[in-house]
Amino acid sequence: QVQLVESGGGLVQAGGSLRLSCAASGRPMRNYAMGWFRQAPGKEREFVAAITWSGGNSYYADSVKGRFTISTDNAKNTVYVQMNSLKPEDTAVYYCAARADYSGSNYYTQRSEYDYWGQGTQVTVSS
Repeated sequence: QVQLVESGGGLVQAGGSLRLSCAASGRPMRNYAMGWFRQAPGKEREFVAAITWSGGNSYYADSVKGRFTISTDNAKNTVYVQMNSLKPEDTAVYYCAARADYSGSNYYTQRSEYDYWGQGTQVTVSS
């Protein structure tokens, strides 16, 4: 089993920045692909960013491309998403997700492709 714990959410003004962290435990993460999703009130959970654990490949939703950066820290078994130039429409609960991937080169953008989820962290961007 893999346990994921997100942190770093909060309230920020439009144009500001936040860095979310996702600490993974339970298994070595070198054979896992990671993703960030978000869910706003009344909306479906949507893909934000994905990365291979090695950090070699990453992919972003168009809505966050150029503003968000996903990264991994192998020593800390942690995945981050740096969020800059935040907008009110970025307000949501952000979730970290993981799935096994032995290729080391694949990333995944669909919610159904992930097996493990964190509890979520709230990000609120005020205008």
